[in-house]
Amino acid sequence: MGFFEKLKQGLTKTKNSVFGQVHNLFKNMRRVDEDLLEELEELLIMADCGYTSTEIIIDRLRDTLKERKIQGGEEALEVLKEILCEMVGEDTPLKLETTPSVILVIGVNGVGKTTSIAKIAAQLKKDGKKVVLAAADTFRAGAIDQLKIWADRVGVDIIAQQEGSDPAAVVFDAANAAKKRGADVLIVDTAGRLHNKKNLMDELAKINRVLSRELPDASRENLLVVDATTGQNAVIQAKEFKNAADITGLVMTKLDGTAKGGILFSIKEELDIPVKFIGVGEKVDDLQPFSARDFVDALFEKSEKVGIE
Repeated sequence: MGFFEKLKQGLTKTKNSVFGQVHNLFKNMRRVDEDLLEELEELLIMADCGYTSTEIIIDRLRDTLKERKIQGGEEALEVLKEILCEMVGEDTPLKLETTPSVILVIGVNGVGKTTSIAKIAAQLKKDGKKVVLAAADTFRAGAIDQLKIWADRVGVDIIAQQEGSDPAAVVFDAANAAKKRGADVLIVDTAGRLHNKKNLMDELAKINRVLSRELPDASRENLLVVDATTGQNAVIQAKEFKNAADITGLVMTKLDGTAKGGILFSIKEELDIPVKFIGVGEKVDDLQPFSARDFVDALFEKSEKVGIE
């Protein structure tokens, strides 16, 4: 099964609960009017698109339909899909221009951070890159062992110390190991929670200082992992981390577990951070680089086959 098929399957809950209704709303309307736009607004808010994003979508849709003199529902639906793609923005691949390059992975506990690291590492290895993992989440019980298991399963090197050790020291060792071993990419796991938020942000700052000192010219990606099932809490988390770190991209996990996949549009609109990966399952290849067109098409593709006609 190709990833587009997995994506369609993974978005079934969102499609069945909301976007299938959007599809049928347009399909069954002979004429697009304000009543339809009001109903669409309610559906988008139900999908966790957020009030700000929803207002932007509705306003742009209204203006475009008027400008192009579109009245039919099918044509209007295509315009809506165009707007949703544009809102998410152009696809943005990882920037890995140096040897080694660094990917710092951030996110609260429970969002799927460690498994996302393993899945990204597996893809990079498949692309012929040598990867080293740094187990710098030294505070969560079992985090180091979990990453070691994934490293062994994927077949990449890992640098780790004992639980409770200094995360910055782990990163120092990993940065030097990456240089000595000729690694293409160093992926750093970080703590998702410490005693308080200030401690967590201070720890991230220490790690960043070590990376800047040991690998000053390395390409950097700071990826924030967010759990789609947490809805608007994901937006709040993203805002907090953005204030503390230079987030370059989002990894959206567990889209298969939510009926409110519109959260992706909300986060992108409110934070203007590109979505770089999306996850729709537990398998290694169920996390893939994000494609706006594929995502939007999957939300509407062949809706009648999933029982919403």
